[in-house]
Amino acid sequence: MARPVRIFINGFGRIGRTVFRQVVTGSRPVEIVGINDVAPLETCAYLLRYDSVYGPFPAPVEAAAGALIVAGRRVPFHAVTDLRELDLSGVDVVLECTGRANRRDVAEAGLDAGAARVLISGPSKVADLTVVLGARDALPEGVRIVSNASCTTNAIAPLLRALDECCGIARAHVTTIHCATGSQPTVDRPGETLERSRAANESIVPTSTSAAAQVANVLPGLADRLSIAAVRIPSISVSAVDAVIQFTTPPGDVEALLDRIADGQVIGSCADPCVSFDFRGRQESLILARSETQSVGHDQLRIFGWYDNESGFSARMLDMTERLAPPS
Repeated sequence: MARPVRIFINGFGRIGRTVFRQVVTGSRPVEIVGINDVAPLETCAYLLRYDSVYGPFPAPVEAAAGALIVAGRRVPFHAVTDLRELDLSGVDVVLECTGRANRRDVAEAGLDAGAARVLISGPSKVADLTVVLGARDALPEGVRIVSNASCTTNAIAPLLRALDECCGIARAHVTTIHCATGSQPTVDRPGETLERSRAANESIVPTSTSAAAQVANVLPGLADRLSIAAVRIPSISVSAVDAVIQFTTPPGDVEALLDRIADGQVIGSCADPCVSFDFRGRQESLILARSETQSVGHDQLRIFGWYDNESGFSARMLDMTERLAPPS
């Protein structure tokens, strides 16, 4: 039997903790051999034990000297600012979840510490390659630092690739309706843009999205036929994609088209009239809301889908981790 993939989580924020939760509560062949975060260990244990989105952790969580004790298992916990201070020999993949890997020296730190690969939980221009499962997921030999793009890119790009392969996209516009994140203020204060300076819980906020550049990166053939806009909404969890697509070849039977592109792992499907709360914890990159599909003429469709921007993205991080791991 092949041994589990050994991962080290650097950054125990929303994605780091969600990845941890999925590994511990799931059945993936993955072993977490360590965690690093500069926040106090007791705080990290508390935020794992009690989660405002996913609820209490379904097993005992305790802080011990230099470790998290979860379900009776000891996971070493470090608090260094530079991974080069650690010995990560034997680690297959470092999950770089700090949000700081926008410099090559930061992205390379896990490799310098002895790990075989690094997977970044967000867009990064210094990665060797950006991958999106279901859109561009081939891993050329020699690639050691990989970006998993963004949650929104993971929701949009597989949908557009599948539709383009089926019917040919003449042009498309996509709006992502994204829940509030930690980058937004809870009260008005100066931010990166005027709109993003406003309180997240009080307004729908028009904004930009990194997915526009990321989708063009992973699907360059669609770049000049696609526009992407974004709004942030005062909700804590689950986001949505609202896409209007004009095709070069009429799609014909729309239900058959949706059946074809919903593979169950990356793109799911739901026929019931649901709301965002119903998709909390779902692990697909996008779940098609079939009752929201609308046709205009023979060659234009409006497609709407939901995605848990933390749970779905974390699942893709683990999928890509398994692909990145060197043969055991």
